[in-house]
Amino acid sequence: MDELVRQAMAKWPNVPHAYGWLGLGMRGDWYLRDEAAQAAGPFSGPGSSAASRGSVLQLEKLVEFIGRNYLVDEQGRWYFQNGPQRVFVELESTPWVLRVEQQGDGYKVCTHTGLPAKVERALCDEEGHVYLVTDHGLGLVHTLDTLVMAEAVEDVMWPLEDVQAASLPERFGYRMSPQKDQQA
Repeated sequence: MDELVRQAMAKWPNVPHAYGWLGLGMRGDWYLRDEAAQAAGPFSGPGSSAASRGSVLQLEKLVEFIGRNYLVDEQGRWYFQNGPQRVFVELESTPWVLRVEQQGDGYKVCTHTGLPAKVERALCDEEGHVYLVTDHGLGLVHTLDTLVMAEAVEDVMWPLEDVQAASLPERFGYRMSPQKDQQA
């Protein structure tokens, strides 16, 4: 976490949390969801649409700042600590999107925020999406890395275990929609 964020938290300890304003897509993109996007429907799942997703954040420094201050609370809700305010994140799939790259005789894996990740095992759901269980938690393998991931499986780096996608949030302790939880 950035030092300026820590200082802001100490200076203003009682700032209300924000829900619904930030989403993480299946390709590791951050989405800003203004009031119109939130009113158009949920970020993901039934009832979601292009309008409800919001706008992809493209400012490199802002994306890096969010990544450095992306955390999880004790209830499995992922958030961006924006100064003194927690901005809870709506997830399209998992809390992490992982990039897999062949490197020499092995494979390098990192999160969408740039953190190196150590892989424990691999999972594949009923739709063919591949997930890796890492030292940071569960992450979805980026669609652009499908071929490299297939090579890793063939190399028996990480044998695939079958899973049902709907079971992942409970099994790995994360919340898809803190906003929905807040409204319930």
